Amino acid sequence: MDKRYQVFVSSTYTDLKEERQSVTQTLMEMDCIPAGMELFPATDEEQWAFIKSIIDDCDYYLLIIGGRYGTISSEGVSYTEKEYDYAVEKGIKVVALIHGSPGKLSLEKSESSEESREKLEDFRSKASTGRLVKFWQNGSELPGLVALSLSKTIRLFPAVGWVRASEGSSEELLKEINQLRKENDSLKSQLSSVKVLQETVYSVPDLAGLDDFFELSGSYFNGVRTIGWVASVTWKEIFYYVSPYLIKAYPQDSVKNVLRVAICDRDNISTRLNELNDQVFQTVAIQLQALGLIKVTVSKSTSGKILPFWTLTTEGEKIMVELRAIKKTAPLSIHKEGIERVGVSETE
Repeated sequence: MDKRYQVFVSSTYTDLKEERQSVTQTLMEMDCIPAGMELFPATDEEQWAFIKSIIDDCDYYLLIIGGRYGTISSEGVSYTEKEYDYAVEKGIKVVALIHGSPGKLSLEKSESSEESREKLEDFRSKASTGRLVKFWQNGSELPGLVALSLSKTIRLFPAVGWVRASEGSSEELLKEINQLRKENDSLKSQLSSVKVLQETVYSVPDLAGLDDFFELSGSYFNGVRTIGWVASVTWKEIFYYVSPYLIKAYPQDSVKNVLRVAICDRDNISTRLNELNDQVFQTVAIQLQALGLIKVTVSKSTSGKILPFWTLTTEGEKIMVELRAIKKTAPLSIHKEGIERVGVSETE
């Protein structure tokens, strides 16, 4: 994408009129946009506010110092130095072109008062510190120095620059926009994950743990009458029964049936026409969420119905593996007489 950089040209005016003109011509040949306030002397605060707005829009600041310090502002510094200080304050890269022998300049291009000469020397010293500086002896040197110095500064410190509005839909810009869109989507996804994590972490005082007991209850019909049943079971055991089914999203009603059948088989309760109390089961769902073992989401089933589904959390998957994984038994030792299990006595 073609960019044009706006460059603020700052200097005294009357003594450097020709030099400014040649520098401005060079900037335009470099496809830069020259800007400067030499035709608008800053003699009041309103004018100074306008100058600052022009500097704000510039990408680089080009300072030319000859043998004059310039008109003094109400702050006791020249307007050229005031512009320079503002550009430095705003973080705009400065290229300084300073006359190498101001004492050799003609009287009309030099300061007549001792005070102004001292201020000029202080300004020269300040502008020479910590930045790219080139010294010149003759105005004819300035175009070449500007081209070299500014090109190097642009290469080392690329600025935002300006582009034509008609180039706003260029391929490069579209790539940048697309990249920003991807980064934005990624950040949104990360933020969403953080929010989900925050929503699934509960703080319940005195929460029952996995080794605590809970009573499941339900009823079944024996052909004559309905009989109630109660089973005392730990939360660890409940999770042991249902967790393998939750590696993928599993319908809540199916989880309820898995738990009901497992308890009935354990306690030899008839599974015929048997029901697990739904309010009790809802407590199971809430407790396992509070323990951080499952998360319940609402999704559309294959039949099109909106149903709650259970899935394991990272912690739930870890606990499931610990509960379900088979631990190794005592190793076998082979003897001439046969095989015996190490650590098991003969009486066993």
